[in-house]
Amino acid sequence: MSADKRFVIVGATGAVGQEMLAILEQREHPAEAVRLLASARSAGTTLEYRGQPLPVEELRPDSFRPGEVALFSAGSVVSWEFAPLAAESGAMVIDNSPAYRMDSDVPLVVPEINGAQLKRFNRPGLIANPSSSTIILLMGVNPLRQAFGLERMVVSTYQAASGAGATAMRELEVQTGVVLAGADPAPEVFREPCAFNVFSHDTRVDEATGRNVQEQKVIDETRKIWGDHLVRLSVTCIHVPVLRAHAESVNVTLDEPATEADVREELAAAAGVRIVDDRSGNDFPTSLKASGEDDVLVGRLRPDESQEWVVQAKVRAYWGYDLFVCGDQLRKGAALNALQIADLL
Repeated sequence: MSADKRFVIVGATGAVGQEMLAILEQREHPAEAVRLLASARSAGTTLEYRGQPLPVEELRPDSFRPGEVALFSAGSVVSWEFAPLAAESGAMVIDNSPAYRMDSDVPLVVPEINGAQLKRFNRPGLIANPSSSTIILLMGVNPLRQAFGLERMVVSTYQAASGAGATAMRELEVQTGVVLAGADPAPEVFREPCAFNVFSHDTRVDEATGRNVQEQKVIDETRKIWGDHLVRLSVTCIHVPVLRAHAESVNVTLDEPATEADVREELAAAAGVRIVDDRSGNDFPTSLKASGEDDVLVGRLRPDESQEWVVQAKVRAYWGYDLFVCGDQLRKGAALNALQIADLL
């Protein structure tokens, strides 16, 4: 990251905004090249950055300057209003909200997967960050798609409270104490109690398809990122009582059979992926192991013997595989991916 690159974080006081700031600090980016924007309610407060207080300014239409990288993480309403203004001012906008993800004129980017697509857009002023569940899923399965082709996926997500923001994380912490004290929790951010509970992702459900908004997002975003509208996906999205780092159980059907050794080799060579798969020690990816990590963890890798297989050089090669993927929703699932896009630009 160039030291003279100037960043402005929109939604700086939120969970993802603070993670963006933390990553910039880890990269030792100079404080004078970072500005923080938030609502009028947060304006005037400060966040610590490299041992010094960094002021939070009120987000206004004239907040943006030419040449800045504007990292938006304040929700769709804010992005709809202010992202075009930022782009018109000459800033490069990387938006973490759903607002522009499915806009055909806006690239939807995971750098390790489709970063080269940015060249087709002739340096666009607005780039969309995919949803965290899509990023984490595709980091785990894209190496297999590149090597063997991919016909179909069945995905179940186990999504952390961080996916709903800092207020949801606080709600989980508070409710945990309430339940342990013997009382009943009162949900506010989520529809259901999130402490000691597992429940369907609480976005609107389409009565015709039965899919909720999050499940449809994973399908639509995957097809756009891969440029493949024929790939078949079945997705079920679930909330679990975990603070951060999503987990996903994935079953894939490949276009051509592959041995388990070949599958492991492709995953081991993939950038941003780390295999955690010790069968003898029963050591596999977990949300806690993924928390704070940049890599997406992949494990529980095994052939799906319910699907067809063939023998190649006296070794079974399977069309189907199961795997378990964990990734930090706030880092690779959001803040880190956005900054990697900035690196790429």
